[in-house]
Amino acid sequence: MLRNLTTSLIERGRITTTDAKAKELRRFADRMITLGKAQTVAARRRARRFITTDAVLAQLFNEVAPRFAARNGGYTRIIKVGPRKGDNAPMSIVELTELPVEGKAEAKAS
Repeated sequence: MLRNLTTSLIERGRITTTDAKAKELRRFADRMITLGKAQTVAARRRARRFITTDAVLAQLFNEVAPRFAARNGGYTRIIKVGPRKGDNAPMSIVELTELPVEGKAEAKAS
């Protein structure tokens, strides 16, 4: 389950899950981004054992990890959003702290 959550977080940049899963997810996501920053074959192989798809692995090493090159940890943010409607479970949004900015490039083009 945590492998799939980590893969989805790296792929999408932001996911919604329960508080308990979000707190555990942070550990694994930060570890994968740290491996991505290493840019070695050994780091790629260690990350491949955890990340479930090759496309997300390439995204981790080519796009996500270089954004965090100057940062030493703290790659994810947990935002509490309130209880889930069906079972009242506490929910959170987990996101990467340095998301790519989409609106600024479009504003400059106009």
